Order: sequence, then structure tokens, then C-alpha cells
Amino acid sequence: MTTSTFGQTPKTIGSVERLDPAFDKLVPQGAVIEVLGEGFKWSEGVCWIKDKGFAVFSDIPPNKIMKWDPKSGISLFMEKVGYTGKEPFVSPTPEPGTNGLMLDPEGRLVCCCHGDRAIKRIEKDGKITVIVDKFEGKRLNSPNDCVYKSNGDLYFTDPPYGLPLREKDPGKELDWYGVYRLGKDGKMTLLTKEMTRPNGIGFSPDEKTLYVAQSDPEAAIWKAFPVKADGTLGDSRVLYDATKWAKEMRPGLPDGLAVSKDGNLWATGPGGVYCITPEGKILGRVNTGQRTANCKFGDDGKTLFICADMFFCRLKTNATGTNY
Repeated sequence: MTTSTFGQTPKTIGSVERLDPAFDKLVPQGAVIEVLGEGFKWSEGVCWIKDKGFAVFSDIPPNKIMKWDPKSGISLFMEKVGYTGKEPFVSPTPEPGTNGLMLDPEGRLVCCCHGDRAIKRIEKDGKITVIVDKFEGKRLNSPNDCVYKSNGDLYFTDPPYGLPLREKDPGKELDWYGVYRLGKDGKMTLLTKEMTRPNGIGFSPDEKTLYVAQSDPEAAIWKAFPVKADGTLGDSRVLYDATKWAKEMRPGLPDGLAVSKDGNLWATGPGGVYCITPEGKILGRVNTGQRTANCKFGDDGKTLFICADMFFCRLKTNATGTNY
């Protein structure tokens, strides 16, 4: 694991691909994908801790949460959160650590935990609370990503990626891979089980649409669900289909995502990060050339942090994330 050297020309990877003139307003000319750290096993789940002024992200295989501070670079933030070692596995799971990370309305870090098949919260005193690990008495598969609605409800996805044998794992208790809502009142609701591999998740700025990525090589898509007044979901539509890019061997699949205040979706997919309008038009791509797992806005609100396989990167944009 290495950190970019301060005061020197930063290492960069990939390129910015402009597919529509509107993208020039979102990503300035000359913008580069700057490497902030490298050498990770599989970087994921980046989250900006605004009141602390640093980012955290998951390195899933070694079961670590890493930290990037603009003053000091990369360091270990916490370990053994995703998997505590208590879960009995038939065979070792290759992805035991945390995946998606985000702050709850009180500023506490919430973690999707593969190995322990749960969503946990790190309290202000450092203690860890399990928020949810079952649906109707059955164990979740491996919560992947999550997002809070402004009313305090938590929406999350539950594919099989943290299970040792994934969909064939004998410990799997649910026959589907769902999108769920954990209400502020503690009530769990299965919102949909129509997606084969639900992954990244996020709301439109007005919270009237829920976007969900599907990391299925046979249907590498992003879906848009209308959010009803009661918080449940209406009939979905395919926002964008990137299956052809996956078939052309661009590395990676639809995974994590971020939404900017202008309503555009910044979504990791085959080859990098796709910028997609609410109508489903692709404006441009941030081509990392790597399997790209996640992206979120942070720092000044216009910096897009990107987890791309062994790399942790940033891209300066003119867009602003919805959490700012």
C-alpha cells in the first residue's frame, strides 16, 4: 500500500471521455484521475466524513476500513468490522470486510458488513451496534450498499457477494437478492426482489426516484424506481444498459454510485464511472481502465472520490454531490 507523495506531480491513471458537450460543464478541461493511494486488495465503499475532513473506504479482502486525510495521506481507520470471526463458514469467504459506508443522520458511520451478513453502526464512543441482520427471521445474504432517506429510513441492497460460495453457498437463507427498507421505527420491508444482483443505491435530489445498480454481466444495468408516498417503490424502468460494454471486456460491472445536485447519476460500471442524466443519456465517462467499485462526492463537495480496484483516486469536477 502506498500513498501519493505530497508536493510532487501526482500519479494519474485513465482518461476522461467526453460524449456530450454538457459534460464539459461538469468536468473541466484538463481534469485528471489522481491516485491518492494504491496497493489495496479491492477498494470499495468510500464515504466523506465532513466534520472530520477526511475520507474512509473499505478494503474488503483484508477486512479493513482505510482512511485518507489530505494532510497525512493513507492510514488504517479500523479493522475487523465486516467480519468479526464469529460467523462459521464452510469455506473461507474471499470478501469478508465492509463494503458500502455512509453516515447516518447523526453523523455515525454505518457499514454494510459482508462476513457478518449485517449492517452495523459505529457509535461515537467506538462501540459497534448491529442495526439489522435478518428479514422475517432469516439471515441476510451480505448487505452491499445503503442510503438514508431524509426521514431517517435506510434503504439497502443484499446480493450474495460476501458469501463464500455466493449464490451456491449452503448458508444462504433467502431465495432472492433484495432491495430493502429499514424504517426509522425498526420495521423491515422487502421493496423488490426483481433484480438479479442489486448493488449500488442512491436517491435523486428530490427523493422521488431510487436508483439501483445491477452487477450482472448478462444484464449490466441501472434501474430507476419511483418512490411512492409511503416510501415503497413503483414499477422500475431501465435507466441505462451497459451490457454491451461489459461484453466488450471493459473491466467491471455496475456497482457503486453517487448523485449530484443537478440530478445526474455518477455510476461505476464497465471501465470506469459513467455520468448519466435522469433521462438515461450518457454524457461522459471517467475511464479508469480498472474494475471500478464505487464513487462518492466529498471534500469541497465537487471532488469525486473513486475506488478503482487497487487504487483510491479523486477527480475534480464542477458538479456538487447531494450530501452537500
